[in-house]
Amino acid sequence: MNLLNFSIIKLTICLITGVFIGYIFAVPQQISLFVTGLLLMVLFISYWVAKKQFTKTIWFGLTALITMISIGVLTTSLHNQKNFSNHYTRQLSTPKDSLNTITFRVREILKQGHYYDKYIIDLLEVDDKSVVGKTLLNIQRDTLQPPLEVDKTFTCRTNFVDLTHPLNPNQFNYKNYLEKKYIYHQLFISGELLLPGKSTTITLMGVAYRIRKHINKKLESYNFKPDVLAIINALLLGQRQDISKRIYSNYTNAGAIHILAVSGLHVGIILMIFGVIFKPLEKFKHGTLIKTIALICLLWSFALIAGLSASVTRAVTMFSIVAIALNLKRPTNIYNTLAISMMVILLFNPLFLFDVGFQLSYLAVFSIVSIDPILFKLWQPKNKLLKLYWHTFTVTISAQLGIIPVSLFYFHQFPGLFFISNLVIIPLLGLILGFGILVLALAILNALPQFIASLFGHIISLMNSFIGWVSSQEAFLFKEIPFSLLFVFVSYLFLASLINFFRKRNFLNLRLFLIAILIVQIAFIYQKHTKPHDEFIIFHKNKFSLLGQVGVDTMIIYHDFDSLAKSNNHIIKDYVVGNHINKLKKDTLRSVYRLNHKTLLIVDSLGIYHIKSFQPDYILLRKSPKINLNRLIDSLNPKQIIADGSNYKSYIQNWKLICKKRKLPFHQTYEKGAFTIKY
Repeated sequence: MNLLNFSIIKLTICLITGVFIGYIFAVPQQISLFVTGLLLMVLFISYWVAKKQFTKTIWFGLTALITMISIGVLTTSLHNQKNFSNHYTRQLSTPKDSLNTITFRVREILKQGHYYDKYIIDLLEVDDKSVVGKTLLNIQRDTLQPPLEVDKTFTCRTNFVDLTHPLNPNQFNYKNYLEKKYIYHQLFISGELLLPGKSTTITLMGVAYRIRKHINKKLESYNFKPDVLAIINALLLGQRQDISKRIYSNYTNAGAIHILAVSGLHVGIILMIFGVIFKPLEKFKHGTLIKTIALICLLWSFALIAGLSASVTRAVTMFSIVAIALNLKRPTNIYNTLAISMMVILLFNPLFLFDVGFQLSYLAVFSIVSIDPILFKLWQPKNKLLKLYWHTFTVTISAQLGIIPVSLFYFHQFPGLFFISNLVIIPLLGLILGFGILVLALAILNALPQFIASLFGHIISLMNSFIGWVSSQEAFLFKEIPFSLLFVFVSYLFLASLINFFRKRNFLNLRLFLIAILIVQIAFIYQKHTKPHDEFIIFHKNKFSLLGQVGVDTMIIYHDFDSLAKSNNHIIKDYVVGNHINKLKKDTLRSVYRLNHKTLLIVDSLGIYHIKSFQPDYILLRKSPKINLNRLIDSLNPKQIIADGSNYKSYIQNWKLICKKRKLPFHQTYEKGAFTIKY
């Protein structure tokens, strides 16, 4: 009996299940190691018994699947550096705000923020103790200070700052996002306080950075426009940090953002280009093997230069397996190829599973190979050019159908004109990438004529202009679409049943499709009846007050925003979209809110609170009122004190101490986030 007789897809699904279990429940490493070892022994025994009996038994298959789940749990645990005895979190001294002497090496350069240059760093020493681990470094922006370079080491004295959780409902959880990259703290420091160290270690990421820097230095001499150079870096070097917010937004709104993310489309085109270049090797003895090795080496070199992102790693892994299969002259099943590549990637980095790029990349490919053959058969034009565009259209539709649910869940928008941008760009992308590779090669060799560089820059500018035009058609861009995780699951259930029915139209598949429709309807009904209502929310907003009263499908907003704060506010939009609220009203702030049997009193900067007709359940302090809090508590006897983000922090700390002494609950939105009153 051969283990490969079992579907690799089933084993991959079990591995994914194990990664989920390992991440959610944080199974101790020793227990996971023991269970996996025991299961491997049982698997070997069941395999040996089945082989002796010359029969296939369900027990071997079941044991193999359970073992793969256990391997997923163990892999997740082994990759979590927090389990290492020398992880920096075990060396941190108390209290948390105490200063530490930290030596680190720059690992990755991130996109600049408004106030800080951002880096991911590898920690080497904390207080003269050798450690491992990654963290986020924020350096105050200073035009006089040069940016840090990858692999350079520095020493500084600062404290580790905890990552902040979202302070308002339905906001993006940046803390959770970083923790999935094994980052648990961040550092803040000025550039002049960094002490350079001796950089003796050279990492692969550092080599890739120096190659990209060398290429960019060569390209800069050809006077490319900043937006053009940024797109060249994204298309050919996998680096999107320098893309302006406007250009990035244009590609997103036009449904063409995948063009800027190096993925299977780019890697496939690059593989074809180099496949043609190395084809003469096949004439020599072992030429096919040499060609395959050369292609795989080139693909992984490209992946390294592109930063080993989830999408490019997936694509290069998959095409490496395809190249090997072609060399062995064995027929390849695309589903098995995808499953093998997913398994390999997750064994090396299990938390890639939670990466949005990883999810969208695999969903797009799975949907293309599943849906495109069905759509392409609907029409078979005889004209080759028409056939090319029809196939491009069906591939684009197939990919969008596969990623729409996840895309709506994460981004809550849908570009209605995605097919126009893809029909124009994708057929030409091969030429653009091929031309770009030629431009890079000639630039590195100092043999790039200016007119060729100008021509390529003009092509990129035209592409940016076209994408900008598509993006400007705002009537076709559907934003703020509510879409929950429940909708994601039922959408894929509906899509899978629909594909299955079109592939084989029989009564059983029709029944499954109708059941899927029923489940979708139940999901909509459930979502409608579980929406929040009868809630009063005190949101956190720096320097301002923002309140929301949620009724049945309606929300009333009270705030004191100026025009700038109003234009930059996403708190309400996130809450409305996340909770499927259809109607939004605005009103001025009041002093008292009666919420059925509960009452909220607001005390603002005037400090007026002498109201004898009732005793409030809650008191909200806003705009730093100069009051005697003890006297207020004695007068009104509230059940809880709340302070929002409009108050001075010194005032909040004083109020917090008073409430602690009086054993009265105190909620500050700056630390604990929004406060919700259910009534």
